[in-house]
Amino acid sequence: MKWKQQLFGMKAYQPGKPIEEVKREFGLEKIVKLASNENPYGYSPKVKAFLESDHTNHAIYPDGYAQNLRTVMANHLGVKETQLMFGNGSDDLIAIVTRALLYPGVNTVMATPSFSQYSHNAEIEGAEVRQVSLKDGKHDLKAMLEAIDENTSIVWVCNPNNPTGTIVSDDELTNFIQKVPSDVFIVLDEAYFEYVNSPEYKDTLHFVEEYPNVLVMRTLSKAYGLASFRVGYAIANEDIIKKLDPVRAPFNNSILSQKVAIIALEDQEFIQETTEKTALGKKQFVAFCEKHQLNYYPSQANFILFEVKADSDTVFKEMMKRGYIIRSGNALGAPGYIRVTIGTEEQNEEFLRLLEEVLTELGVFA
Repeated sequence: MKWKQQLFGMKAYQPGKPIEEVKREFGLEKIVKLASNENPYGYSPKVKAFLESDHTNHAIYPDGYAQNLRTVMANHLGVKETQLMFGNGSDDLIAIVTRALLYPGVNTVMATPSFSQYSHNAEIEGAEVRQVSLKDGKHDLKAMLEAIDENTSIVWVCNPNNPTGTIVSDDELTNFIQKVPSDVFIVLDEAYFEYVNSPEYKDTLHFVEEYPNVLVMRTLSKAYGLASFRVGYAIANEDIIKKLDPVRAPFNNSILSQKVAIIALEDQEFIQETTEKTALGKKQFVAFCEKHQLNYYPSQANFILFEVKADSDTVFKEMMKRGYIIRSGNALGAPGYIRVTIGTEEQNEEFLRLLEEVLTELGVFA
């Protein structure tokens, strides 16, 4: 068969370990998953009430244009309906963008470590991937500008960045966008947008109005707790959306996901409660790191990447034996570190107690 040559040797995306698999492997009844940056508080009670009484006919196709969700989202963001595109999660949007703009002969610039799907999709399309190392856990925008040439098609800015949780400030981003050539597509991936509370980070939608080469991506999978419903969305200039929309699969959001997304958007009180609790939870981790003199990145997301002064995979396995699934830094380009989703206060407290136990056994703590 005539496979794309770039597929040989490629591996599929490796998500966090499934809960049921870990239960079976270690004979555990209770597992807490703090690996995939999901919302430990679930989703809005209004969504729960809807799902308990829903009688949607799933035998018919969804609205491929997502008109009802489009109207609600446009009003929520203060943009035109024609400036929106919906995806089956942000992963779908990334695939749409790369399919439309990347091919052999062009290149794409991104930070590393950052979200792996930028490079993964670029490689599938046969484009050259130019990865620029983070500087102190943040995007090195100066070096990224230097990596751009006449063949650059897309530049990715993950903000807050995954896995470090660091941000690019509004001033830094403004200066960067102004210097990127106008024929280079700039994608601002803001999956963790709702969690940011830094005054240096401002709403980026004004860039969409000011620069015709900027697209902003967000999702309802994180703060809104709708990860399994798969609803991501992009905001851009109307002409960009018109170019990208033919690449999108005709029915890439289900009827149920569209309905649930509308209800979730209307409950902003739930989002505020979630982000406030998450901010308090991060303080538990920061206090732990400072107590034990462990380096950590100042995260503006719902996770934290911090040093364990031991092999990341070993710590990952030991915590799994104790009922907690996290991410090893070895898998994220950050050896010697682990990335942990911020859980509830009780989950965080137990996790840190068990982690202290593990690190003591490994000889990290005297």
